[in-house]
Amino acid sequence: MFKVKLINSIAPAGLALMPAGRYQTGPEVEEPDALLIRSRDLHGLELPASLAAVVRAGIGVNNIPLEECTRRGIVVFNTPGANANSVKELVLAGMLIASRDILSGVNWARSLAGNGGEVPGLVEKGKSRFAGPELQGKRLAVIGLGAIGVSVANSATALGMEVTGFDPFITVEAAWGLSRQVARAPSLAALVAAADYVSIHVPLLEETRGMIDARVFSKMKRGARLLNFARGSLVNGPDLLQALDEGVVSVYVTDFPDEAIVAHERVV
Repeated sequence: MFKVKLINSIAPAGLALMPAGRYQTGPEVEEPDALLIRSRDLHGLELPASLAAVVRAGIGVNNIPLEECTRRGIVVFNTPGANANSVKELVLAGMLIASRDILSGVNWARSLAGNGGEVPGLVEKGKSRFAGPELQGKRLAVIGLGAIGVSVANSATALGMEVTGFDPFITVEAAWGLSRQVARAPSLAALVAAADYVSIHVPLLEETRGMIDARVFSKMKRGARLLNFARGSLVNGPDLLQALDEGVVSVYVTDFPDEAIVAHERVV
């Protein structure tokens, strides 16, 4: 029987693929053959001597000590594309939220409670404060054309957006799945120069850490909306704050907030 220790919660549908007759699974498993993780950072954690494999339920492996695993012969697996649709939907929602100022509108409408019969009139009078641009006809730049980037690009073309992608390492498989309506940019600078929206979809590696920095912001179209559902460290924090304060980036949408940006009025 194989022993699989769950470091993060895993959906029952996933655990059902490991029948009880062949696998022992759970967070309390001792001397495991494999670790099954999502976001838990394994750096600094003592890996069991029995360990033969680490499985990441996702695409990024920056939370796994690859050098130690290589030295010890521990096989590392990831699951590229498994959450592509889920992330794509979050990116599309992020673009809509960033464009139409939906969150501010919701909060403002809730503040009208207590005005009784005046609420409909107040809403009609004030709702124009939360208008914003439509996605149709706008330019989207997609950085990284893996499973998620391709899915985002294809769905954006279906919404009537003009989509351009940049990925010098695009695979043949990804290229086959990419809509012919998606244009190719020769460089990152050219990609962001005319984009109304920029969405990041690259792994966090030493060479990509902080890749969206002052040099990239200096090439970016003023007022662009930046979306980062990949990894927070892909964006240089101080340079981002300067770009936000100067209006180079009008809105930054991410699911990797930190203390420096979490309360910034232009960050979602």
